[in-house]
Amino acid sequence: MSTRVLVTGGAGYKGIKIAEALLARGHKVTVLDTFYFGYAPILHLVPNPNLSIVRQDVRDDMKPLLATHDAVIHLAGLSGFPACAANPSIALTVNVEATATLAKAMSKDQLLIFASTTALYEVAPDGDVDENTKVAPKGIYTKSKREGELICLNDHPNTIALRLATVMGVAPRMRSNLLVNDFVYRAIVDRSLVLYDGRAKRTFLHINDTVTGYMLAIDKQSEMSGGIYNVGSGDLNFSKEDVANNIRKYVECDIISSKLADHDARNFNVSFAKIKALGFQYTLDLDTTIQELVKLYRFYRPSTSDAYAVS
Repeated sequence: MSTRVLVTGGAGYKGIKIAEALLARGHKVTVLDTFYFGYAPILHLVPNPNLSIVRQDVRDDMKPLLATHDAVIHLAGLSGFPACAANPSIALTVNVEATATLAKAMSKDQLLIFASTTALYEVAPDGDVDENTKVAPKGIYTKSKREGELICLNDHPNTIALRLATVMGVAPRMRSNLLVNDFVYRAIVDRSLVLYDGRAKRTFLHINDTVTGYMLAIDKQSEMSGGIYNVGSGDLNFSKEDVANNIRKYVECDIISSKLADHDARNFNVSFAKIKALGFQYTLDLDTTIQELVKLYRFYRPSTSDAYAVS
């Protein structure tokens, strides 16, 4: 059945790939974005008759647009520790206040899929975490994402909160500050990787498999509505040292272990049993992703806008 889906931040790293997948399934898709980082990534989708494009800030009045859609995939926001630390007021107004306005403006029958993050677990005292683990994040990015997640679940019960693993891999609107992407780039350009808290573990997922998680939420909304789901795989829980050593299989580089702490501290081992029980499986492993990123960064040099994300 065709669904009318609004994707906020739809011209971003995840948004473009999600819009592509929805269109391939025959859905009618509206991409909302400020296009702060340019138009090029979306141009190949423009001829699709099922695509509408709206240049608008998510902080503007959304009510007229929301009324014409069955589902909203809410990606728009300031993403990552560096961007939020540099722009704390924008992190508050976009990640929290605009999310609250959007959630309250939706009708009870409309599905809201909120882009949350496993970064909420930050440094887990006991290591292992799942959706029932109590979270009280301290960083500005993680605090704003947790507030947005709670607002959506409390103000709009027909919400699915997807806590995504750190995304990796190549997309039309590239982000090069995500850990695996950044490590491969630095290994090629700097020929060295400096590891802060090298043994700290986090979890990863290829951008294509991330899209699969969103499609699952569309397909199984009646089962998943009102819930929080970690999206990823236990097979992709790695320390920074693990990632660096895998990269060195394909790129000659030095690995330097710093004694300094990481400003963006994370250390956890995530369980994905809940979403796996619904049929979610990843398809692209760390080595495959590293190889595609090596191919990219052998010729591609990111601009400043690739490092910071608003979606």
